[in-house]
Amino acid sequence: MTSMRPYLLRAIHQWIVDNGLTPYLLVDATQPKVEVPHQYIENGKIILNTSPTAVQGLTLDNDWVSFSARFSGHAFSIFVPVSAILAVYAKENGKGMFFKPEENVDETPPPTSTPQPPPRSKPVLKRVK
Repeated sequence: MTSMRPYLLRAIHQWIVDNGLTPYLLVDATQPKVEVPHQYIENGKIILNTSPTAVQGLTLDNDWVSFSARFSGHAFSIFVPVSAILAVYAKENGKGMFFKPEENVDETPPPTSTPQPPPRSKPVLKRVK
């Protein structure tokens, strides 16, 4: 079964934006494959402002969050696995959702098995009157 985290992340993020607030993401920057500006990491975590006016090309995917943003006037491309996101909340009032850290998260969905067609038998014709 796929993780609920990306679905909840998108829903809460949209709810925050729809209410005119500033969505922030709290990211565990110590996880592998997290690409954020290292000079802004504090205690292994970074807070990212993901409001539509602060970022460009925001993608909230099932596996990744990515966007471009400016930090102290310098452009950076941000890539964060969804499993590294610890919270999504509004800057103004702190409302949102905090996530439990996921251990041994598989970034790929489980393989789906293709159903086998039933064995073919000889064709049977039936006369209908």
